[in-house]
Amino acid sequence: MAIDRRKILLFSSAAALRCLVFSAFPLLPDILTGRAEISTPVTSFKRLQEGIFLYTHSVSPYDGGVFYQAPLFLPLFALIPSSIFFPVTALLYILVDVICADSVVRIAESGIARSSRLFSSPRKDNHWGNLAVGAAFLFSPFTIATCLARPTSLFSNCAILFAIASAVDQKPAKSMLALALAAYLSLYPALLLPPLILLCHDQMVGADRLKPQLSTTSIKLSSFFLGSLVWFLIVSYILTGQSWEFLCSTYGVHLLLPDLTPNVGLWWYFFIEMFDSFREFFLGVFWLHLLGYVGGLSFRLRTQPLFVLTTLIGIFAIFQPYPSISDASLYFAFLPLYSHVFPLMRYTFFAMATVLYATLLGPAFYYLWIYAGSGNANFFYAITLVWSLGLSIIVGECLFAVLRDEWEIERPEMKGKEVQRI
Repeated sequence: MAIDRRKILLFSSAAALRCLVFSAFPLLPDILTGRAEISTPVTSFKRLQEGIFLYTHSVSPYDGGVFYQAPLFLPLFALIPSSIFFPVTALLYILVDVICADSVVRIAESGIARSSRLFSSPRKDNHWGNLAVGAAFLFSPFTIATCLARPTSLFSNCAILFAIASAVDQKPAKSMLALALAAYLSLYPALLLPPLILLCHDQMVGADRLKPQLSTTSIKLSSFFLGSLVWFLIVSYILTGQSWEFLCSTYGVHLLLPDLTPNVGLWWYFFIEMFDSFREFFLGVFWLHLLGYVGGLSFRLRTQPLFVLTTLIGIFAIFQPYPSISDASLYFAFLPLYSHVFPLMRYTFFAMATVLYATLLGPAFYYLWIYAGSGNANFFYAITLVWSLGLSIIVGECLFAVLRDEWEIERPEMKGKEVQRI
């Protein structure tokens, strides 16, 4: 197997930069860990540390409504001696970042974003290099900040990227196992199952002369996914002293939203103001809203399942119960794969300016509310609305560009002409 020296240099440079920041600014990780933009109640590293403390002292970490993370994290981090906890966790998160980048590069090398089994873009020759895509992920400020803050969402992101990379590499079993792990850790990745099955099927048909039926592939892969998820749950049951108590804390927190700690999402403020009598109804509405995108996008963009996955990840970064910039960094990791349709996007400057505006003013508004006392919750929620608006514009523009690219194959005479969405 040939060694790609440029890839090794890229990964080494990114790892060295993170090591330098960890060592040069030892207080920075703790500061970022407490930021509402990066850490949420279900991913916070501080809450993980508290859960580990309770676990090592034979106390259930799920008592008290503080620890909401998956049980597998407890023995993993409990094995690390307290004397070297900081450097070991730093190296672990750096390693996970590199694995994520390797998955992104593998997806880029496949070229499936530009030319798949059922669709080939007329602009497929105009694209970024594979290492440029990996560099865009590794040196993104959102990715670096996530690595420094050490939220557990980074493990979910890694599992999602590995699942998609395995599907592209025609390894459906690994793909389903990785997606099951992501769903076990964060729940919402389970909604990525339909488009991921489509991607696995297309890759299998392209390489297999037997050409299996989509229904057969769906049943097999869904069964493997559910079996893997059940296995993770059984292991967790054993780790927690043969108790199913973790189910309500780990997954009930996503479904029922008991913790309304501020974050960059849209749910927390809405349900603070919500009357209790309407709470269950709107929880169902919000979750149905997320679920509704899966079927529609999978059906309309059947020829491009990778873009369906990309768009859903962007939508989840906006509308899931506890989002953070870690979810946005995962979406931004996929955007360079579609650099060939960037010229078709119309409001790129406005979208990026909106995201930059929210990124810079978000911490300031949070400070005015929490620390200075010169603002209220509306200050921070207003800037999170701007953040969600920026991401929504980017998701919408990418969707428009891909649909326009697809439409120009059917109507080549319209290439380069102005169109209007109705």
